[in-house]
Amino acid sequence: MPELTFVVEEKRGPIDIFTTWLPRIGIVLAFLFIGFSKFDNDPRGEWFRIFEQIGLGQWFRHFTGAMQVTGAILLLTRWTRTVGAAMLACTMTGAVFVDVFVAHHPGFALIPLVLLGAIVATWFAGRD
Repeated sequence: MPELTFVVEEKRGPIDIFTTWLPRIGIVLAFLFIGFSKFDNDPRGEWFRIFEQIGLGQWFRHFTGAMQVTGAILLLTRWTRTVGAAMLACTMTGAVFVDVFVAHHPGFALIPLVLLGAIVATWFAGRD
């Protein structure tokens, strides 16, 4: 005898959509701003100095900015959300390591950790 299974389809209301999209839009805007700010080539700029300290060259600053801008855009659709979240999570994990081991400012690592938590929470909340 075949096994009977029941599927309950859960409909999302306006509040559910609002609470899912508002944090996602916030993360997207934050990483668009953070990513685009890495393209500033002023040698007196903060990102220029930080990436100079990392020692991989300024190409890595541009690469990181491109990862953040691309990851933010990919976070907007359900088909690319996981890839976008992974890209952003990689940059924030790298930022934690840089703050702790390169810049020797472990207290500053709290900022990318909070952003990493927000990325994961936003991804998790948007799962279907």
